[in-house]
Amino acid sequence: DNHITKVLKQNKPEKKLLKKYLENTIVQKKNYRQEKKRVAKELLSALKDPSVVIMSNWLKIRGSLKSWTKLWCILKPGILLIYKTPGSDHWVGTILLNACKLIERPSKKDGFCFKLYHPLEKSIWAMKGPKGESVGSITQPLPSNYLIFRAASESDGRCWMDALELALSCFSLSKMTAKSGRDGDLSSSSESSHILQLLQSSPLTDQDLLQLNDSMLENHMENDANSDKSEREAHEDSDNAANENGGRLTEESDMDQSDDVCLQATAFVEEAHEEIGEVGEASQVETVSEENKGLIWTLLKQLRPGMDLSKVVLPTFILEPRSFLDKLSDYYYHADLLSQAVMEESPYCRMKQVLRWYLSGFYKKPKGLKKPYNPILGEMFRCCWLHPQTDSCTFYIAEQVSHHPPVSAFYISNRKDGFCISGSILAKSKFYGNSLSAILDGKARLLFLTRDEEYIISMPYAHCKGILYGTMTLELGGKITIECEKTQCYTELEFKLKPFLGSSCNVNQISGKIRIGEDILATVDGHWDSTVHLTEKRTGQQEVLWNPGPDIRRQRLKRQVVQIDQQEAFESERLWQHVTRAIKDKDQMRATQEKFVLEEAQRQEARERAERPWNPRLFSFNTDTNEWHYKYPEYVHNSTLRLLLIIIHKLYRKIMCFKAKLTNSIIFIDVYGFFIIIIIIGNTLQ
Repeated sequence: DNHITKVLKQNKPEKKLLKKYLENTIVQKKNYRQEKKRVAKELLSALKDPSVVIMSNWLKIRGSLKSWTKLWCILKPGILLIYKTPGSDHWVGTILLNACKLIERPSKKDGFCFKLYHPLEKSIWAMKGPKGESVGSITQPLPSNYLIFRAASESDGRCWMDALELALSCFSLSKMTAKSGRDGDLSSSSESSHILQLLQSSPLTDQDLLQLNDSMLENHMENDANSDKSEREAHEDSDNAANENGGRLTEESDMDQSDDVCLQATAFVEEAHEEIGEVGEASQVETVSEENKGLIWTLLKQLRPGMDLSKVVLPTFILEPRSFLDKLSDYYYHADLLSQAVMEESPYCRMKQVLRWYLSGFYKKPKGLKKPYNPILGEMFRCCWLHPQTDSCTFYIAEQVSHHPPVSAFYISNRKDGFCISGSILAKSKFYGNSLSAILDGKARLLFLTRDEEYIISMPYAHCKGILYGTMTLELGGKITIECEKTQCYTELEFKLKPFLGSSCNVNQISGKIRIGEDILATVDGHWDSTVHLTEKRTGQQEVLWNPGPDIRRQRLKRQVVQIDQQEAFESERLWQHVTRAIKDKDQMRATQEKFVLEEAQRQEARERAERPWNPRLFSFNTDTNEWHYKYPEYVHNSTLRLLLIIIHKLYRKIMCFKAKLTNSIIFIDVYGFFIIIIIIGNTLQ
C-alpha cells in the first residue's frame, strides 16, 4: 500500500498503468462477489428441497456387537436414510445430520472408515421414517449416539466425507425447510412432508450446537470477497489450522486437537461403594420366596442330571448385579501382597506371600446365593488399584473371548512393582439333581519380572446344594495348586465341602501344604473366609497366614473404575446398566426383559456371523500352547514408552507441516534408545 501511494504521488509513467490495474481489480472483485452470491443462492435452494438426493450407495455399518452389516445409504439434505435394499421398502433408520459431527476413522482393514457421532452423546436417530414408519426393518443392533461406516475404497470414502460435510455445513436446515414449507416452496409429496417433520424434530437446541442461518452463510461469502487477505494468505492460514489429514478431524485429533497432548490416558475414579459379605455360613445361604420357588421348579423341569448349564437361561433373582469379568477382579484388592512377595529373598517366603495373596481373593462374597452375569461376547472390563506404599498402580483388563464355550481372558500388570498375571477361565456348570457345580477350568500365570519366576495357579469350583430340598447353600470345593517350576516350590490346597452331618465349624474349611521338591516345609489349615494358620514342619512353629479381620479389610486397596459415561458401549457396567438398575430396584420383570434384549442381540449377531470366527479385540489365541494371550503387554501403562510415543507423534506432526513447505526433501526419522534422530535432506522452499 505504501508503494502504491508513493507511485501515485510521483506522477511517473507507471501511474496510468497502475490506475488501469486497480480499475480491473475492482471489476474482478465485484464479479467475484456476484458469483459467490449466485453459488450460495443455488446451494441454499438445493438444500431447502428434501427430495434432492446428494449421494447414495452401499456402505458397511458396524453394529453394537462389533460386526459389519452392508446397508443401502441415501444422503439427503439434513438426513441420512438407511435401508436394507436399494428400494425404499425396507427402511432401517434415519440419522439427523444437524445433530452430528463427522470424523475420519483410521482402520487397518481394507476400505475407508468414517464416523458420525453426537458431540453430547445423545441419540442421532429420528423417531420415524421418511414415509412415517415407526418400526424399522430388523437388523443387528446399532449404537444410539454414533455410527461407524466403511466404504469399499478410499476414493468412495472421500466422496462420502465430502458429501456429508456439505450436508453438515448447514446446521440451520430445519429452520430453512420449515420456513420454505410455510411459503409453499417445497414438494407436497408425503415423503417430503415426513422428512420436514424429521428435520423439525431435532433433539438439539440452539445452545447445544453452533447454528448457521441463511444470512450467516451469505455474509461469510461476502466477507470472504471483501477481505483484504489474498487467496494465498487465506490458503496458508487454513493449512496452519488444519491437521495432516487435509483439514478433517481424525478420531484421535477430535479427542484432543492441541499439539501439546496427542494421547489421552484413561481417567479412573475411586469406586463409590463396595459390598462385602459376612464371615461364615450366614452369607452363603439363600432363602427362596414362594414366587421364586415356582420359577426354580419350572427351570428344573428342563434339566437332566449331568447336563451342562452354559446354555440355560437362569432367572434374574439369583443374579449378582455385576458381570463375571468384574467378579474376577476380586483377587486384586490386596495386590500389594504381590509387591511384597517380589522383594522376599527366599523361594519359600515368596510362595508364602503368594499363597497369602491367593486367599485374599475369596472373602469378598455377595449375600446369599448369587451368580454374576454371563458376559456377552466381546464384553470387556477394566479397573486399577493404587498402591500408596510403593506409589504404583495395578491395572486389570478382561474380555469375553468366546461365548460357546464361555471363555473369559484377563491380564493384570504392575510393572513398577515387578509382576504381571495373565490367564483365561472356561466356565462350566453341571446339574446333579439337588445340587449343581460351577467349574472354573483354566489357569492363571503369575510372573515376577525381576526374578523371571512363573507361578501357575488353578481355581476351586463353586458348589450349590439344597435346590430341591433343604437349605440352598453355596460353598467352594476342590483341590488347587500353585506351582513354580524354576524354584521347584509348590503349594497344594484343598477346599472342603461341608459334610452331611457337619456343624458350622466345618463350613469353608481348607487344608494343604507347601513343599520344595519332595520336602514338605509347612502345612496349612483353617477357614478361607476367616483365620488360616501355617505350621512350620521342622520347628512346629505356628503363625497366622491369613485373617481378613477388620484391620485387614481397612487395608484393602481402593479400586479405581472408569465412569460409566466414559465407558465404551461393550464395557461391563455400561452394557448391563439397565439390568443392574432393575435388579437393585427389585423389579424382576424389567430385569428379565432387559437381560433378554442383550441375549437376543447376541444370538442375532451369532446368526449373522454364521461360520465366520470371532476375532477378540484385546486377546489372541496361541494354538501351540492352547492359551489366550494379551495382545499389547509391552504397552500396558508403561509410562516411559508412553511418553516416547507422545514425543514421536508430536514431532511427526510438526515435521509433516514443515515438509509441506519443502520440495525434493527427504526426511529420515529413527529412534536410538531414548533419542529421536531426524535428518532432513534438501532445503529448497516451495
